[in-house]
Amino acid sequence: MGTVSFDVVPMIKHRHAPGSVYRSPQLYGMLKEEMDADNSSADAISTIWKDSYKRIGWRPCVNKSSEGLPKSNGYIYIEANGGLNQQRTSICNAVAVAGYLNATLVIPHFHFHSIWKDPSKFRDIYDEEYFILSLENDVRVVSIIPENIMERFDFNISNVYNFRIKAWSSINYYTNEVLPKLLEEKLIRISPFANRLSFDAPPLVQRLRCLSNYEALRFSSGILALGETLVARMKERSASDNGKYVSVHLRFEEDMVAFSCCIFDGGEEEKLEMDAAREKGWQGKFTRRGRVIQPGAIRRNGKCPLTPLEVGLMLRGMGFDKSTSIYLASGKIYNSQRNMQPLLEMFPRLQTKEMLASPEELEPFQNYSSRMAAVDYTVCLHSEVFVTTQGGNFPQMLLGHRRFLYGGHSRTIKPDKRKLALLFDNPRIGWSNFRRQMLKMLAHSDKKGIELKRRSDSIYSFPCPDCMCRANKMEAPTRS
Repeated sequence: MGTVSFDVVPMIKHRHAPGSVYRSPQLYGMLKEEMDADNSSADAISTIWKDSYKRIGWRPCVNKSSEGLPKSNGYIYIEANGGLNQQRTSICNAVAVAGYLNATLVIPHFHFHSIWKDPSKFRDIYDEEYFILSLENDVRVVSIIPENIMERFDFNISNVYNFRIKAWSSINYYTNEVLPKLLEEKLIRISPFANRLSFDAPPLVQRLRCLSNYEALRFSSGILALGETLVARMKERSASDNGKYVSVHLRFEEDMVAFSCCIFDGGEEEKLEMDAAREKGWQGKFTRRGRVIQPGAIRRNGKCPLTPLEVGLMLRGMGFDKSTSIYLASGKIYNSQRNMQPLLEMFPRLQTKEMLASPEELEPFQNYSSRMAAVDYTVCLHSEVFVTTQGGNFPQMLLGHRRFLYGGHSRTIKPDKRKLALLFDNPRIGWSNFRRQMLKMLAHSDKKGIELKRRSDSIYSFPCPDCMCRANKMEAPTRS
């Protein structure tokens, strides 16, 4: 039988679960030559631009009231927290609540947030006068609370009764709990006011949400002017594709990378930088006792933000070639000099607001994250295709706004990131197989772009059928 020496210990090689490790740079190295030699993109592009849903379009039909308003039950003062689009949701929900309770809405106050660090007020981002006039027959809106009301509270808003309302509360809660206090006090405060109203609501509430989001909220003149200028410049640069360009919302800023707890390819330097960023932004949140962070599981579950390289690989696989004009909506990319290089190799015609606009044009918005996001929002809104990479309020609001503008069909690429994690971790996939998988993902996203709102869905992402009516079957949605 022989003997076994115990001096020899067999090597046990630990195998990572598929999709748990960031290997996209290695895959790019293997696919690059074949990808660049692929001449089939032209046919794919013509398919991408094809308006395949033009016969089942919708049209906006948000009705405004033509009658006067009864006497107000009092004033509602809300404090909207979060970034640009979370605040936008709060504004629209506040309009709906005020209208339903026959109250007067005070122009919402924006919280200063430690992450966004933007002191902008409502009028800095939106056209306040237009907002008030657009709603005048449906909801009373005022810029300031009258002195005779504030006098009762010693001119101190913190003395006003503040409702702490649970997230996703029904409109009945406001009728049963908020309205009696409003009638008694004539002024109530709700802070914070993010996601404090259920998406499942009666038609009157939904109509007011539609009216405020799609009709009354218009960016301030400065933001609107710069946004429209950048849209025109993108169309000029996309002349070979009839002025059509792709916009990409890339969430790969330092705070997003840190918050995700994912591991990329920056080694020890990346680890130290991310540990420091997490401690600075969320003191102790990620290091408290008992918390276990599993980066591999996070990646497999599709929760890691896509890197610029991964976005480029995905889009090239979907048929967008080097001639495609890309607008990149983003904050400051983490380690941008290194991380942006492969994306620029794949899409040399890529532009950002910083590349399209002069320093003088950007100067009024430069240190205001919400105003910069509003410029990005405008350019993304008018793109032929919009690509979202990490979820959040920005892409969800854009998804609905694009549906509203373009006949109920939003050409939005929302990738299956669980599937991408597996594909990016497969060194034997080959270009033709990878491309086939990406085209399937593109077709699935395109089909999802015409979905209707279900009971618990956000009306801001799914405006059909609450904010839109069926168009003539022969009508085709127009795109600017």
